Amino acid sequence: MKERILTSLIAALVLANLQAQEASPVPRLVVGLTIDQFRADYIEAFTALYGERGFKRLLKEGRVYYNAEYDFLNLDEASAVAAVHTGTTPYYNGIVGKFWMDRHSLRIVKVVDDPAFMGIYTSESTSPQHLQVSTISDELMAATNGTAEVYSIAPTREMAVLSAGHAAKGAFWLNDETGKWSGSTYYGAFPEWVTAYNDREALDFRIGNLAWEPYLPVTAYKYITSGVKQVTFKHNFIDERIQKYKKFKTSPYVNDEVNRLVNACLMRTNIGKDNTPDLLNLSYYAGNYDHKSGKDCAMEIQDVYVRLDNSIGDLLDMIERKVGLHNTLFFITSTGYVDAEPKDDAAFRIPGGEFYIKRCGALLNMYLMAIYGQGQYVETCHNRQVFLNHKLIEDKKLNLTEVLNRSSDFIVQMSGVRSVYSSQRLILGSWTPHIDKVRNSFSPGRSGDIYVEVMPGWSVVDEYTQHSTVIRNLYSSAPLIFLGCNIKPEILYTPVKVATVAPTVTHFMRIRAPNAADHAPLTGIRK
Repeated sequence: MKERILTSLIAALVLANLQAQEASPVPRLVVGLTIDQFRADYIEAFTALYGERGFKRLLKEGRVYYNAEYDFLNLDEASAVAAVHTGTTPYYNGIVGKFWMDRHSLRIVKVVDDPAFMGIYTSESTSPQHLQVSTISDELMAATNGTAEVYSIAPTREMAVLSAGHAAKGAFWLNDETGKWSGSTYYGAFPEWVTAYNDREALDFRIGNLAWEPYLPVTAYKYITSGVKQVTFKHNFIDERIQKYKKFKTSPYVNDEVNRLVNACLMRTNIGKDNTPDLLNLSYYAGNYDHKSGKDCAMEIQDVYVRLDNSIGDLLDMIERKVGLHNTLFFITSTGYVDAEPKDDAAFRIPGGEFYIKRCGALLNMYLMAIYGQGQYVETCHNRQVFLNHKLIEDKKLNLTEVLNRSSDFIVQMSGVRSVYSSQRLILGSWTPHIDKVRNSFSPGRSGDIYVEVMPGWSVVDEYTQHSTVIRNLYSSAPLIFLGCNIKPEILYTPVKVATVAPTVTHFMRIRAPNAADHAPLTGIRK
């Protein structure tokens, strides 16, 4: 009798334990928010300026990783968004940046240009044709046989399209010339709900009444070290004429425009309303106004984070009302870079100099002619990369490996050069952690034959545009935050890889990860 009672008790305990360990439900909605130039250190630095609905709520209820790392160099909004949504680096996904040099035509390629697909509410022809692997969006559409609602909304075309991937039902961005939400015929028919928004509520109806001024009293903005004493500011976008929408997209008001279209999406579609997971990819902006120096925007950048705090709070409240945070998985991260700062004043005597990539190419060509005879061995230079003339090298029956090695040995002796990496060295050479990051930044067919690493503090001058960029090899702390859907709240400073985002999110949705995402999903993040 006692044995039967004991057996029953054990069975009951085992059953209760199995029920307690039952897997968490699949989220009805996943919201991925990538914030351009979002800095983790500013979350902490400006805490006194925030309300309770945005960052403070994320820190209290979310799983916050303060140090999410990208595994490659030369980040921009395009390469970063592609990395987040594919779970891999430019070496595999092909997105080396917003622009690259086409070695066949020797013309600059824009990352999402595609003449085969017309723009809607824009003259820009657009598709994700250059994205070489699948994304979170693609995998969700494949897993649900196309029934999932998947949209991307972003201020810029690149961020919208690269997060949407190949299979989303729509990617929408703000037109630089009209302020309308734009799209591409690549994604099929333009949704009626976006057209209705453009006809009744678009930015062009309201921009004349918008002016950006400090949200808080100017005395509150005292958390940035700057020699520029800025009493206040006011930016009237309507005064910018042709550039008004471009300038607007570098203000915190653009985040509220994204929220307005998100609200229309939640109101006019079935997103988040059934048991099939849906996906909403969003992008915000948190950089300097008009891409100016931080010294010139000390007060503005603090106001940016105050308003970003409000925008995030509005988004959370909106999703909670329409879908419920318990039914939603949020992931929020950053593009992991900031706009380049100008050269330091010579009075501070910080070591540096100027490196001219076009001049580097011309000198290299003269050197190769002295060795191999007359010819245009260097076809062009772009973004610290040298493109060699493979046809000439083949016609002269030269050994490409020898030419690459000689070229590297010559360039590394130039002033301001820290190191030189040939394409063969990156693909076939020995491994070090730094070489791995350089290799991950490289894409066969879209990168040059030689990459020149310039010393920190030196300025790289593009002779074609006369644009100068100061090299600063700074550690950029990109935050990564998960919220909702049974996420266990915790603040962690241990570094994690941005490449883990895609496999973690797809694991929550119980679908396969993107086809080049070889990192394991993050563990221990559920309650």
